[in-house]
Amino acid sequence: MDSKTRAKLRGLANKIEASVIIGKEGITENVLNQISMNLDAHELVKISVLSSDEDYKAVLAEISEKLQAEPVQAVGKKLVLYRFSAKKKGAHVLEEKK
Repeated sequence: MDSKTRAKLRGLANKIEASVIIGKEGITENVLNQISMNLDAHELVKISVLSSDEDYKAVLAEISEKLQAEPVQAVGKKLVLYRFSAKKKGAHVLEEKK
């Protein structure tokens, strides 16, 4: 992903609320399934991490690898992921609005 695309996704992510929360159990199968469903439906997902002793960039990298998604940003305890979804109905996140 190039820097221009990543910047656009970061701007779009500022407007959305975290739709997935990773609790003290960490990255479980249920959490991965929930993130994957959100990526299929919305393509851009913001994740909140509750644990304070995590390396957030490592968490973002691990989730990205497991779900074949693009890491967009990790700011504080908020992580943002993007994955193109063929299942999404309507306009895609990166399509130009007419």
